[in-house]
Amino acid sequence: MLWTTILLQLALWVTSIQAFFPWFPNENGESGNIDAIKKSSRRADADGRVAEVRDASGQGLTLPLKQRKASVRPLPYSQIPCKTLVADLECNQSDQPRGAQVAQAADRLARKYAPAGVSKAREASSDLDKRQNQFKIVTAAAPTQSNSAGIAQDGGDISYFVQVGVGSKQTPMYMLLDSGAGTTWVMGSSCQTPACTMHSRFGPSDSTSLVASTKTFSIAYGSGKVVGSLASDTLSVAGMKATMSFGVADTTSDDFEHFPFDGILGLSMAKGATDNFLDMVKSEKLIGANMFAVSLNRNSDGPNNGEITFGATNPAKFTGDISYTPVSSDAHGDWAIPLDDFEFDGNKAGITGKLAYIDTGTSYVFGPSSDVAALHKQIPGAKSGDGVTYTVPCDNNKPITVIFSGVKYAISAKEWHSGPNGNGDCTSNIYGHEVVKGQWLLGDLFLKNVYAVFDMDQTRIGFAAKPQPTSSTSSSVPTSTAGSTNSNPQGSSTLSTMITPSPTTSKSGSSSTPADIPGLSGHETSATAAADASPAVATPTHKSPGEQLEGNRYVTMICMVVAIALAA
Repeated sequence: MLWTTILLQLALWVTSIQAFFPWFPNENGESGNIDAIKKSSRRADADGRVAEVRDASGQGLTLPLKQRKASVRPLPYSQIPCKTLVADLECNQSDQPRGAQVAQAADRLARKYAPAGVSKAREASSDLDKRQNQFKIVTAAAPTQSNSAGIAQDGGDISYFVQVGVGSKQTPMYMLLDSGAGTTWVMGSSCQTPACTMHSRFGPSDSTSLVASTKTFSIAYGSGKVVGSLASDTLSVAGMKATMSFGVADTTSDDFEHFPFDGILGLSMAKGATDNFLDMVKSEKLIGANMFAVSLNRNSDGPNNGEITFGATNPAKFTGDISYTPVSSDAHGDWAIPLDDFEFDGNKAGITGKLAYIDTGTSYVFGPSSDVAALHKQIPGAKSGDGVTYTVPCDNNKPITVIFSGVKYAISAKEWHSGPNGNGDCTSNIYGHEVVKGQWLLGDLFLKNVYAVFDMDQTRIGFAAKPQPTSSTSSSVPTSTAGSTNSNPQGSSTLSTMITPSPTTSKSGSSSTPADIPGLSGHETSATAAADASPAVATPTHKSPGEQLEGNRYVTMICMVVAIALAA
């Protein structure tokens, strides 16, 4: 009788635990009991972020609503959520200080200059079915200049890319133009990560001239990570065809779900994990001069006439003279030149003795906090709570001027500030945080305002003024080409994502744990190649909250049966 009483009490105790044990949804806010809510009624609160769910029994649960990602036309800057990567950052309801976001962004960009590590290799997977790029893009007008290609963009002035024909069948792939990267890669047909399945991919079935390799590469960018195998084949762009090694990615981070491009065309002079595109063009004597010139389109200026020209300049894309500045010997193959100064409304900031890294693969501008403070000191009404992010009056429509080799270049107010934010202020897109210790990084924010020439033969960069746009009242509208079979199969991105590469330490000595960052960064932070095979590590799976709840219910029923049996 004593043992019966003890077992009965034990069964009732376990039953009580199961009955009152709280159920917490997982970190993704997903419900595991999908069938129970298929026929439910839902009521969202005023913010649209919580719903009351009732099943057939009338029992209710309060669940967070999770919006599904979609490929849509880019949002206006003021409507883009703070937790973004490819967007400006009007953080009306941020759960992290803007300065912290920018600091972590700059630290991640700085990994480009950190010593490369060693990555382990893996054998290439078999060719799998491909799905065509589902994004929308703003395509560019066909160039009339020889050895030129139109530069497409995402409709938000965030990323700029060209169409490249890969392999013997000239498989069309959109590739980001990245003067901050030496490695070239495309998404591979064996890649089944979410980002790859949304893009055009390349594999053995697409080319009879593809030479595969068991060697692999691994790259970290400010905007994500890519791992895959090395291969060799032809790349055709701007009327040129170069045979070179490049990466075929079998793993890409989810950040690339939100970019239209299917890979990256490295245009740095620095060495990466693959053959250097500019070196291969030079060795094969495909052009008369080893140089390229870039004209980036501002979407609000109307029809997209962006263009990259190899081997020469296009006089129709600039006015006046091109002023050149030698690339610094301290740049180690990067496109970096001495900076004279910044000024606003005729007042100089006193920024001297610094380098400016010119990067087509980065959206905004980063600089040392003391320099950025000196610049914003010249702007009436500019203020900052952390020395990293600045707000300015939205009615300020004067340009910021950057000076190279004594020549001044204006950065339009359309670029250097955006907003308004929740307080009615506009946010400066020039951030006070170092990417390279003591130096500046100038991205597309600056390059949209000039015609830029990257001269490899004479290791110099030149700038010239651009002609006034023919239209300033309308914007180009992204067009969808999903499912088409013509030469433009790709499209434009949504402007929202997050990245989570591994923490690293930059040359500046600061350790960073990645979080939300402003703007696109194609800046290559590390690129390695290796040949040692390593097995893949399986990702552990976890039961959903619904499955956990279901299991608790079964345990409770068993305990009740035991209790009744013992009582009898």
